[in-house]
Amino acid sequence: MSRHYAPSPLTSKRRPTRSVAIGPVGVGGENPIRVQSMLTSDTRETNDCVEETMGLVEAGCEIVRVTAQTKKIAANLESIVAGVRAKGSDVPIVADIHFKPDAAMEAVKWVEKVRVNPGNYADKKKFQIREYTDEQYALELERLVEDFGPLVDESIRRGAAMRIGTNHGSLSDRIMNRFGDTPLGMVESALEFARIARDRGYHDFVFSMKASNPKVMIEAYRLLVARLTELGEDWNYPIHLGVTEAGDGEDGRIKSAIGIGSLLADGVGDTIRVSLTEDAVYEIPVARALVDLIEEMRSSSDDISETLGWEKVTWNPFEYERRSTEKLSIQGIDLGGDETVRVFTSQEKWNALAHKLAKLGDFQPEIVVEQSGVEAIDPRDVDAIAAINASDEPKLVTVTDGLAIPVISAFRLLASRLDARHPILLKDTLHPSTDPDFLPTLLTAGMNIGSLICDGIGDAILIQGEQAPGQSLRLAYNVLQASGARIFKTDYVACPSCGRTLFNLQTTTQKIRSATGHLKGVRIAVMGCIVNGPGEMADADFGYVGGAPGKINLYVGKEAVKFNIPEDDAVDKLIDLIKEHDKWIEAPTEVVEIAD
Repeated sequence: MSRHYAPSPLTSKRRPTRSVAIGPVGVGGENPIRVQSMLTSDTRETNDCVEETMGLVEAGCEIVRVTAQTKKIAANLESIVAGVRAKGSDVPIVADIHFKPDAAMEAVKWVEKVRVNPGNYADKKKFQIREYTDEQYALELERLVEDFGPLVDESIRRGAAMRIGTNHGSLSDRIMNRFGDTPLGMVESALEFARIARDRGYHDFVFSMKASNPKVMIEAYRLLVARLTELGEDWNYPIHLGVTEAGDGEDGRIKSAIGIGSLLADGVGDTIRVSLTEDAVYEIPVARALVDLIEEMRSSSDDISETLGWEKVTWNPFEYERRSTEKLSIQGIDLGGDETVRVFTSQEKWNALAHKLAKLGDFQPEIVVEQSGVEAIDPRDVDAIAAINASDEPKLVTVTDGLAIPVISAFRLLASRLDARHPILLKDTLHPSTDPDFLPTLLTAGMNIGSLICDGIGDAILIQGEQAPGQSLRLAYNVLQASGARIFKTDYVACPSCGRTLFNLQTTTQKIRSATGHLKGVRIAVMGCIVNGPGEMADADFGYVGGAPGKINLYVGKEAVKFNIPEDDAVDKLIDLIKEHDKWIEAPTEVVEIAD
């Protein structure tokens, strides 16, 4: 496998692709990065869908997706599209298809684009373990042609586009048994469908590789682009980015910034959707802010991509492994080596928090940067690098402030030139500011620090973009949690609402958070329906999944253990299940204070 998912590990230039028309909206090519979202309304409720669509358009959404669970439900897309057009909007409508090829064949009559999930479009996932001979595998692919080929032919006839969108949580048994639950499996699943489309002369499609775990998502997209590059110049299809089940609040925004932002910073991505467990309209400002940050970075930073070639890269972009450093002790705190990623702060912020450190629990500022002895250098300065590498003892090193180069590129260059024994202190920004808008600050920290941690780079972090001491500290820990570097609270995988959802995701998620938020290290998945449920819950300890209207199924890992629980009782039953598996502790009586 080629390591070249980008011309250089330090590039921020956008990957060149062909342009695909989604109705009047072009994706890829010279078009801007497009922002899209998905309706939460029931697809059978025409007026609700039309009004929600218009609200999204007003907020700046450029492509709107609608679920179509069955052929009968898909037929109502005719009325929804007509209603939107009657309101004067030509926003493209996309049908979201899972499990039902006949629903796709109906939907393509009315919409500008159809999204299919290769893992479940023509496969019924049974979590079966079996060996496929080459002949059996070939027969499976022939069956795919029979099921998927007609949709390709109809899309050509009607001028409709398509998204071949793999989800980590819904890979087919065929793919799982040959490639495993891996980024490679995600890529091969999508390529199976792409080859069928290309064999019919159809090229109006985009790819996506979505996962709830940012590390998995980043690796899958990189692997996809590397494979497309290997396959040839005419495999230059646009890429849609998204983190599934990102959740809500700060956590959902940070997780989205890590997954989406880091790939945009690598030049990958032509259209994005931020998936929050909130009303869809709140996704748009977050997506817009991410695009703005990337465009500002590309226009205001020096291009240092020629400074480092892939042959000098010291990390594997397709498989996480933490950079191997030697341990240091600073201010009585060990960092580097196998120690957890440490949280630095400034002397000013430490002084502001000093009177309430005892109340902060796990959310402690650990090391004061001014007293740490950290060496700040320009990673382009080969003499400075050589001097540190010549030292007998390991040193803590960071990038100096004020440089006009992208943060991710700066620290990747530092990591590639610095001997691995020297620990690295990451920064969210090299230009500390007093911007009163917290959203760009939050997204910048998630994108820059989260991306580097997912590369395996970094032994400590320093938030400089947020000046409020408590908020700065909370942001540092939330970025570490979302990137999987340091788990200090309950971890939630919560999908966004859509027309498939069988209960109120927002209120239910908050109710579950309220009851379980003190269970440090426990991972709970909250899923509105079964589409991504068992697969995306593979890494979760427990799952809460809509099984039928008003009924909940509870999972341990990806195994359903309790069925058809009335929604009013389901949170209590979830707590009972957690207790049965010895994961429950009583909530502390004193509330941890981390805000200013």
